[in-house]
Amino acid sequence: MKRDTFIIGFMLFALFFGAGNLIYPPILGVSSGSSFFPAIIGFIITGIGIPILAVTAISYVKNDARELGNHVHPLFGLIFTCLVYLAIGPFFGIPRAATVGYEMSVEPLLQNTSSAALLLFTSIFFLAVLFVSLNPSKMVDRIGQLLTPILLLSIAALVIGGLILFDQPLPTASGDYAQNPFFTGFVEGYLTMDAIAALAFGIIVVQTFKERGLSTKADIIKATLKSGTIAGIGLAIVYTSLGWISARMPNGSSFVNGGEILSEAATQIFNTSGTLLLGIIVTLACFTTSVGLVVAASQFFAKISPVPYKWLAVIITFASYLIANQGLNTIIRFSVPVLVFLYPIAIVLILLTFLQPLFKNKQAVYRGAILFTAIVSLYDGILELGVKMSFFSEYMAMLPFSNIGLGWLLPAIIGGFIGWVLSKIQKREASV
Repeated sequence: MKRDTFIIGFMLFALFFGAGNLIYPPILGVSSGSSFFPAIIGFIITGIGIPILAVTAISYVKNDARELGNHVHPLFGLIFTCLVYLAIGPFFGIPRAATVGYEMSVEPLLQNTSSAALLLFTSIFFLAVLFVSLNPSKMVDRIGQLLTPILLLSIAALVIGGLILFDQPLPTASGDYAQNPFFTGFVEGYLTMDAIAALAFGIIVVQTFKERGLSTKADIIKATLKSGTIAGIGLAIVYTSLGWISARMPNGSSFVNGGEILSEAATQIFNTSGTLLLGIIVTLACFTTSVGLVVAASQFFAKISPVPYKWLAVIITFASYLIANQGLNTIIRFSVPVLVFLYPIAIVLILLTFLQPLFKNKQAVYRGAILFTAIVSLYDGILELGVKMSFFSEYMAMLPFSNIGLGWLLPAIIGGFIGWVLSKIQKREASV
C-alpha cells in the first residue's frame, strides 16, 4: 500500500499542476524579490494547503462533493456541484489548459498566432486526452508512473540550469509585496483556485484507494491525507524553485506575466532548446490536468444521469475542444466571474467540514455561512463581468479585506454564528 500511496500522490501532483501553477510562482518571485521567503510561504499555505484539505474533506464523504453541499440543502448540493464540475471542466478549466499549452509550446516556435495551428494542436491534444480518459482505471498508472516523472525531470532540468546560471542579487520587493509579503503571497495562492479542482480530484483519489483494497473510512482518510502530503511536498518544491530562479533572473521585472518570465528563463538557460523544454513542461502539465478533469466530470455526471461514462467522456472532451478553439482570452473573460463566485463558497464548505465537531454539524450554521458568503461572492462575480453597482459598492467596500478579494470572510463567520444562535433558539423552543 505504501507504493500505491506514492503513485497516487504523484498522480495528484500531476493533476493539480496545471499551466496556471507554472505561471504564478515566477510572478511572485520577481515581485517579492528580497521578501521572497515570507511571500512563498503565504502562497504555499493557500495554493497547496487548502486544496489538500479539500481532497481530504472529500474522503469524509461516501460518494462525491454533493455531500458537502447537502449539509446546506440537497438541491444546493446538486446545483453547486454541477456548477463546479462544469466550470473546471468543459466550460473553462479544460479548454483553458489546452489553449495555455498551445500558447506556451507551439506559438513561440511559430512566432505568431494561427487559428489553424490552434485547431491542429487541440485536435491532437484532445484525442490523446480522450484516449487516456476512456479507461480511468489505468489513469493512475499512466500518469503516476509515466507522465509525472517526465514532468518532474523537465522541471528539474530548468530549475538546476537556473540555479547554476542565475546569480543576480534579489531585487527590492515591489507593490504589495513591499508592505506585506506574507499576506500578499497568501492571497495569490488563493487565486490559483485549486480548491475547486480539488473537489473534483478528491473523489478520483478516494475511488482509487477503494479499488486498491481500502474499505474503512479511517483508512481511506489516512491514505488520502498521506497522498495529499506527497503531492503537496512536490508542489512546494516546484513553486519555491521556480519562484527563486525567477527572482534571481536578470531583468525579470521587465516582463508582463509569468509565462514570459519562464520563456525567457528557458531561453537564457538552454538557448532555443529551452523553448522546446518549456513546451514539454507546459504541455504535460496541461495534459495531466485535462485528463483528471475529464475523468472527474464524466464520473460525476454518470452518477446523476442515465448517460454512460464513456459517452460523457466523449461529450465533455468534444465540448472542451470546441470552446478551446475560441481562444484563451475569450475563455478567461467568461471564466473569471464564475470562478470568483464559486471559489469562496467552496472554501467555506471545506472549512466547515473540518470544523463541524465544534458546532455539532448543525444545518443552520452551514446555511448561514454559505448564504452570507454567496451574497458577497456573487457581488464580486458581477463586478468581474464589468457591471457597476454603485449603491452596493459603498457598503461592500466597508468589509474587511474587500480590497484584496477576501470581503466574504467576515460575513461567512457572522452568517455561521447567526445560524448557530438560531439553532440554539429552535432547540430550546422544541424542548419547551
